[in-house]
Amino acid sequence: MKTIVIATNNLNKVREFQSLFGNDLIEFKSLKQIGYDKEIIEDGNTFEENAYKKAYQVSHDLNVTAIADDSGLSCYALNFAPGIYSARYAGTGSDDDNNRLLIKNLEGKEDRRAFYSCAISVCHPDGTHLEVLETCEGLIIDEARGTNGFGYDPHFFIPEFNKTFAEVSLEKKNTISHRAKAIRRVKELVNEDFSFK
Repeated sequence: MKTIVIATNNLNKVREFQSLFGNDLIEFKSLKQIGYDKEIIEDGNTFEENAYKKAYQVSHDLNVTAIADDSGLSCYALNFAPGIYSARYAGTGSDDDNNRLLIKNLEGKEDRRAFYSCAISVCHPDGTHLEVLETCEGLIIDEARGTNGFGYDPHFFIPEFNKTFAEVSLEKKNTISHRAKAIRRVKELVNEDFSFK
């Protein structure tokens, strides 16, 4: 069985990959599960660069195939902020603080269009790699709605659902979400053993 390391400590991401790729040839593990605690500096200028930096470092250090993702929210009216700084927008690491700052910065702006982006990078020990980028469009609303999801989901409104990402089930969210689309795209580009097609 081939082990694929996901450059994250989020076990939900590991389960998501395992359920999508589930086969007897592949086992996904998080950084914590393999005992990797080296700091990974995310100083790229794009989601793709940050995803690649994480996947490359883990693959190179451990001599394994590694996957990493980087994602965030971009608002048209804020010159595409918070973008790659989405998780640390308010500087506190708190989703609530990030959301408060986002709504404050959008005050008085008519254009509420925004999109989530998710870049995924897959790196093999021999240096070969692939990247994908997928997005999901929506609108930012002032009032937080729903308790599912995380990050900016309570304010990210999907007109076709007439709900925010935090108001819909994970199954429904995954029909259109940026991360689910990116994972499905990776699946199209790799074989069962994760070699590239």
